[in-house]
Amino acid sequence: MEKAPATKRPRYDAAFRAEALRLASESRSTLAAARALNIDAKRIYAWQKAAQPPVPADPAEAAEVRALRAANKRLAQELDILKKAIAIFSHSPAL
Repeated sequence: MEKAPATKRPRYDAAFRAEALRLASESRSTLAAARALNIDAKRIYAWQKAAQPPVPADPAEAAEVRALRAANKRLAQELDILKKAIAIFSHSPAL
């Protein structure tokens, strides 16, 4: 069984990466940006992850971030419940 010939992986310069990230953020769709640039979307996702600021190393900041994320999740759940309640109570009963 023959192996496929090895292909050289394309290298992208910093300007191309910056343009890809800008396009992905402006279009609100990483997949659309990847299609427009004819590259794999996973590559843009990796570049986005690398461009994010590092997680805080300070334990107090990390605890605060966890608490804020938990509060955000709880508030999002409350909002979903209220939206469902509005949908239920806004329908008038058929008489």
